[in-house]
Amino acid sequence: VQLQACGGGLVQAGGSLRLSCAASGRTFSSYHMGWFRQVPGKEREFVVADTGSGGPTYYADSVKGRFTFSRDNAKNTVYLQMKDLRPEDTAVYYCAADKAAWSSRNTRDYNYWGQGTLVTVSS
Repeated sequence: VQLQACGGGLVQAGGSLRLSCAASGRTFSSYHMGWFRQVPGKEREFVVADTGSGGPTYYADSVKGRFTFSRDNAKNTVYLQMKDLRPEDTAVYYCAADKAAWSSRNTRDYNYWGQGTLVTVSS
């Protein structure tokens, strides 16, 4: 599967953005999806993960209550709605997919990655 993320941009603290990640392939609904983010010089960190099978969605504590994951299997797209953004949310955001990630917070459990979209939150 190929992933294409978009929706990043510059926003003031307290603002909102919605990231999208469009996937190719006809079996998108069977993929477990995640969003991660990375700041230069730091490791890529977990943001949210979902198996797409009606189970729970897991969020990093730092984004819980502010970010919302959703998916539209008919459009082969997942979304990350981000509100109440903070300067510390500034990062390149990556969507990831795998058939057996099982909501993992570990980047090694995802075989497919989008190219990343930059989110910059100004104070």
